[in-house]
Amino acid sequence: MQKLLTIAIPTYNRAALLDKQLAWLATAIKGFESECEIIISDNCSTDNTPGIVKKWQSTFTNTVFIANRNRENIGLMPNIAFCIQAASSKYVWTVGDDDPIQEKTLAYIVNKIKKNPSLNLMFLNCCGRDKNTNKILVKQWFSSASDEIIADSKPVFQRYLQESFGGVLFMTATIYKTELVQQALQIWNSSPQNLASQAYWTGFCAAHGNIIVTQDNYLECTMHASSLEENPRWSLMMRYVYIPEIYLKLLSLGYSSKFCQRMILENIFKLSDWKILLGALKRWPILATKIIITYFQVVGKFIYQLNFNHEKSVINISHLIAQRGGAIK
Repeated sequence: MQKLLTIAIPTYNRAALLDKQLAWLATAIKGFESECEIIISDNCSTDNTPGIVKKWQSTFTNTVFIANRNRENIGLMPNIAFCIQAASSKYVWTVGDDDPIQEKTLAYIVNKIKKNPSLNLMFLNCCGRDKNTNKILVKQWFSSASDEIIADSKPVFQRYLQESFGGVLFMTATIYKTELVQQALQIWNSSPQNLASQAYWTGFCAAHGNIIVTQDNYLECTMHASSLEENPRWSLMMRYVYIPEIYLKLLSLGYSSKFCQRMILENIFKLSDWKILLGALKRWPILATKIIITYFQVVGKFIYQLNFNHEKSVINISHLIAQRGGAIK
């Protein structure tokens, strides 16, 4: 019998944090053991992560517990993608090893998806806490007035992308319908190479059905905890390559062309972005030039896709008119 929820934790060199997260899970899962499976994917850690996994594996005796260790570090997004692809439950929740989660959250998720079997996507609201200062920087990522299911989810998802792209990328806040997110990975099989690809996976699920965005906070996002943020290449790639590519992919899913166009081209019209780009050209001319070229290639693909969709629409309308004309005769 298919389980209801997979709790998947991708991890790398955070043995102490993983230990703390699994201690939370051991308490939170009580009463739901038979309905859940746990996946831990160790990205070839060099610390005591294998020992922590082994320690807790013997604790979760009443739950399916899958321990994976990659032979080499395959990268952040490919490890997250592995967790999603390995899930066999109806829904999958990818959990960060360092994100504090309220004890009641797991029970809330299980009960909510039981009551809403048509649900395709859920966003758990959360606050954002700075790792270095311990201060709350974001009180709530998503604006939501209720926990009711929303049928017309594309406009809702677009609004959240515009208001808080970073919130959409926060993996611990997202619960997917497994078959849909696995389908998204299959259709765009190179998406794990894009560090913003979770926005596409969530957008894909939202495009195919209902969404719930919780009114209350259920967890915290640990901000400024990734070493990637210290890498100038990451910042430039995210701004000019990864995020524009996401909007190009969302266009193919039927999201608003005007919205996608505005979001892809916003870097061209923002003075602050030009200052960042010019500064990058001075410090890393070869890197910045390559990124600019890639960005304009994405813009070119977007323009082509718009023209292709327009021509296809004209052909469909002409075909419909011809059919109706034949029927009148």
